[in-house]
Amino acid sequence: MLNKRSLLLALLWVLLLAGCQSSQTDNAPEYVIGGDPDKGQQVIAAYGCGSCHTIPGVPGADSTVGPPLTDWAGRLYIAGALPNRPDNLVRWLIDPQAIEPGTVMPNLLVTEQDARDMSAYLYSLR
Repeated sequence: MLNKRSLLLALLWVLLLAGCQSSQTDNAPEYVIGGDPDKGQQVIAAYGCGSCHTIPGVPGADSTVGPPLTDWAGRLYIAGALPNRPDNLVRWLIDPQAIEPGTVMPNLLVTEQDARDMSAYLYSLR
């Protein structure tokens, strides 16, 4: 009887853990409050982000000056320092120098709405 009970408890534990494996970045576009991924794709192109980054789905965004922005939702950090969460990405896009003084990422004067839209698009990249 003890073996069946142990097996049942182990099975329940595995099922509970499986339900907890979803993270915020798994469904990130839904968590970028007020962000529109379709508009984000357009504003990423308009701000010229592809002149430094490779960005899937953005025409001409195939540069290797900065890191590629592929599989953004699966990343752990933004700029190697900030936890990869939508609120942090919005802050980074608005003013990267305030987050990491001296970073080569320029301040492009991105508006908050554009940063939300850009974030929603980047989090859709899986």
